Amino acid sequence: MPFMSQLLGDEIYDPFLSMVNRCPVLNTPTDWKEIPEAHVFISDLPGLKKEEVNVEVDDERVLKIYGERKEEKYDKNDKWHRMERCRGKFRRSFELPENAKTDGVKASMENGVMVVTVPKQEVKKPAKKMIQIEG
Repeated sequence: MPFMSQLLGDEIYDPFLSMVNRCPVLNTPTDWKEIPEAHVFISDLPGLKKEEVNVEVDDERVLKIYGERKEEKYDKNDKWHRMERCRGKFRRSFELPENAKTDGVKASMENGVMVVTVPKQEVKKPAKKMIQIEG
């Protein structure tokens, strides 16, 4: 670990990156794995309820996971020492491959972890057609 980082700590050393890495609104960490029967997306959405998150697939095979962590109501007499939890909208988009079967997508959420499963389908290879060369 560099001396400055040890001395000052990572947050002071690079506050923007530290905030992005911790803030689900700015950076919704999502893993994408492919298994034989599906593409599986796993997103960390701590503190959110399933009603606060949307999942959709558009006509161009783009999977979108988005929502908003709403601002909490605070008493104006409260004395805050730190406010580090992020609020606001988040959105992640993933272009799905040709083998994604977009009409069979399923999503579930438990303990702040969203799992979206996109089944796979066999992709038909276009038939080759020989073209006669004239002349």
